[in-house]
Amino acid sequence: MPTVKDSKDTIESMAEAEFARFRKAWEGVANRYHCTIIQNNFEQPFFRLMGNSDVSDIHGRLNYINRLNEMFYGYSQNHETFHIHDCNYQASVYGIKRWADPADWYRYKYAMAVSAIPDFAFSLSHIIKSIYGKNKKALTLDLDNTLWGGIVGDDGPENIKIGQEDAVSELYSEFQEYVKAHKDLGILLTVNSKNDEENAIAGLSRPDSVLKPDDFLVIKANWENKDRNLMATAKEINIGVDSLVFIDDNPAERAIVRDSVKSSTVPEVGSPESYIDVIDSNGFFEVTGISDEDLKRNEMYKANLARQQVEDSFTDYGEYLTSLEMKGEILPFAPMYLARIAELTNKSNQFNLTTRRCSLSEIEQIASDGRYVTLYGKLTDKFGDNGVVSVAFGHVEGKICDIDLWLMSCRVLKRDMECAMMDEFVRLCRERGVTTIVGHYYPTAKNKMVKDFFTDRGFTMADEDGDGNRLYELDISAGYENKNRYIKVNP
Repeated sequence: MPTVKDSKDTIESMAEAEFARFRKAWEGVANRYHCTIIQNNFEQPFFRLMGNSDVSDIHGRLNYINRLNEMFYGYSQNHETFHIHDCNYQASVYGIKRWADPADWYRYKYAMAVSAIPDFAFSLSHIIKSIYGKNKKALTLDLDNTLWGGIVGDDGPENIKIGQEDAVSELYSEFQEYVKAHKDLGILLTVNSKNDEENAIAGLSRPDSVLKPDDFLVIKANWENKDRNLMATAKEINIGVDSLVFIDDNPAERAIVRDSVKSSTVPEVGSPESYIDVIDSNGFFEVTGISDEDLKRNEMYKANLARQQVEDSFTDYGEYLTSLEMKGEILPFAPMYLARIAELTNKSNQFNLTTRRCSLSEIEQIASDGRYVTLYGKLTDKFGDNGVVSVAFGHVEGKICDIDLWLMSCRVLKRDMECAMMDEFVRLCRERGVTTIVGHYYPTAKNKMVKDFFTDRGFTMADEDGDGNRLYELDISAGYENKNRYIKVNP
């Protein structure tokens, strides 16, 4: 730590040396283990030698700690597999003078008070959960006394509490701003309210409402039970119910949904002024990276709903697929998509044959390893770009390629993308002199839909154990007939 006697140059050299010590450790771990690194930042000291000047004067301990933290943040911004755990924020919320117990430090060298460890661990778990794709994908929100004060059906849209007229209205407007900011991150927004749809739309259409009807992917404003609405919403947008976070001011409604839909996430939000804190502190939507897919997710899902409407108008499914005018970009792993590829391996559960999970650092290793055949698949059509929706890779030994992972986003299911991916995978294998492709299916509670995937692609099942784990083989030495009929690949 600097002293008041140190010069500016001395303090800057001291900070650079301390940062270099940490950087050497990070790079050593990365080079040896090729793993994701999570680093705590420095929390504020529990005393300020220089009083309020400690934060602004270059000799201050707080000034020095903030300087080191900024160096850590700069490193994080340039290294995708390096993440900062904001210990400083956690200590501030907990209370700096309670966070570190001097007696525990001197006796046991505990960096924080024993009572603070659960909060620390819970915060750290948010980052780990996000890295491995366990984040939630959508908010499903009640309306009356949740997004606004009052009951729109009784009070009328002109009398509900929203806007800047009084303290209560301002509170609900701030919550709406918080919710809308999540949409910008790629979180899907839906409504689940016991209401007439006309009243719900009228409430959201008020000029001073931050959230508008178009901000919501699905609006379930009816008199159906909310647990059924929740399941219907998940089915409609094709995500798991466990990906939804249900926010409702009514404890009875929360209890019904929680008890009826066991995989649902229903936080106890309490009073309106606590809504933001409860959602925020639970880390449902922790961000460890923002991709183009994240920023465009709402538009992608809206386009998917439009596709569904068009599909319903066709009697011949093949004609519907032709009408989509689909184009596929199916190529070996590319640096610009590695983060999205890693994200898909951790988020895809239904169309995932082996459910292998990979961190970004593992995907980077596989992409650079010449023993692997790798593919990512992007799909566009007349409604828009679906982004990277499919991933496959397998390792080659002699004339055999063993598929380690094969997955696809369910939002492009049954559009021939799985066929187009297999056609390209076979082509790359044949270029490598491979004569046999080996595939695996490991059953889980969520991936039953793909248990016959390899059979449908022409593979022969070579083995199945008592747990349902299957081994498949495909002989491509004598040729292979492409299965894709509707997607123009790499045009």
